[in-house]
Amino acid sequence: MKTNKPESAQTGVPTRAEMDILQILWDHGPSTVRFVNDTLNVQKKAVQYTSTLKQMQVMTDRGILLRDESSMKHVYTAALEESSTKGNLLENFVDTHYKGSVSKLLQYFVGL
Repeated sequence: MKTNKPESAQTGVPTRAEMDILQILWDHGPSTVRFVNDTLNVQKKAVQYTSTLKQMQVMTDRGILLRDESSMKHVYTAALEESSTKGNLLENFVDTHYKGSVSKLLQYFVGL
């Protein structure tokens, strides 16, 4: 299986749109752009194929996705693990909105 992954991937924090694509790949495994786009169109309204293609190409360049180019249809796979990615997002959220205090976050939920 031939994959394309940049040597020095600077992934950073995935955007909301990138998380939508990653979630589809985590849920369904390796997929084509067409499958991802069709799934996004079921979940959202009017997502253009070319926009999904470009987003997935950018994600590949950033090291967030892997692309198998061994057949006519390129198949994309998530390069990031679901649990660690979501853990990092949660840590960033707590750091940003609750000054790193999980207890303050929990106090918010208890107060609801």
